Amino acid sequence: MATIVLKLSKTDQQKVHDYYNAQAVPTKAPGAIFMAKTAHATITSYKSGKVMFQGNEAAQEANRFGNVEAPITTTSSKGDKLPENFANLNVIGSDETGTGDYFGPMTVAAAYVPQEKIALLRELGVKDSKMLTDAKMRDIAPAIMAAVPHTVLTLHNEKYNRVKAQGWSQGKIKALLHNQALRHVLSKIAPTKPDYILIDQFEERETYYRHIQEEKEIIRENVLFATKAEQLHMSVAAASIIARFAFLSAMDQLSVEIGVDLPKGAGAIVDEAAANILLSQGEDVLQTVTKWHFANTTKASRIASRKRML
Repeated sequence: MATIVLKLSKTDQQKVHDYYNAQAVPTKAPGAIFMAKTAHATITSYKSGKVMFQGNEAAQEANRFGNVEAPITTTSSKGDKLPENFANLNVIGSDETGTGDYFGPMTVAAAYVPQEKIALLRELGVKDSKMLTDAKMRDIAPAIMAAVPHTVLTLHNEKYNRVKAQGWSQGKIKALLHNQALRHVLSKIAPTKPDYILIDQFEERETYYRHIQEEKEIIRENVLFATKAEQLHMSVAAASIIARFAFLSAMDQLSVEIGVDLPKGAGAIVDEAAANILLSQGEDVLQTVTKWHFANTTKASRIASRKRML
């Protein structure tokens, strides 16, 4: 369950009351002047001007009104215990995207956000990327990249398929890319050192370090792992947006190269698009733009076979 606190003007606070008036419930919470409950969130407004959103859809509800007082925190995050006041420390964060998309590459980004840049990133609109549209991330990513030291790595489909065929798991691939991205950012900011490094956790610490044990340089100092890390520090949120921007840019380029508007994700629309590519351009072309081991390959082949029989 997430908890988000906004500090609003009296006018904006009244807008919250008006918006949720039909869902208002009585409250005896100390200092509270209004409370409402939706299907997946509780909204409590206080005399101080603060409005607290709690629940599984707290982020979506709070995003209607903006002006987030602090980076989003969540009680459902798992992983290492973070130091006090972690959201305001100097941190390198890393995240990845494209891992669940059949078409397009895997991208990993790392970004260093010192304390003095946190307010700027908030002003630019940096937040958990799940709260942002692709269009919004395309819009703000260049400004983020200009504002903070960062590295973005793109593992294109042909190399991805090659290492997968060698028996590498996605976890190993991601671990190697995260470690490399962190090395690059540390090199860029040297001799400055971050207070901590936060990795958006995709596997246990022991597994992560086992995957990269043969690397010449392994980043270990002050490294923390946490799920939902985008909600815990601006550095991971920024890295996530940069990674997504790189992924979308790569998808644009691939779409131009093969003359097909490639869909994101791994659902039925992806199967249909893959089948059409298979029929019109062949297996070799399809393999160059996909993560070949996904079940979508088999599904696309079946669809293509049915279409050939029509």
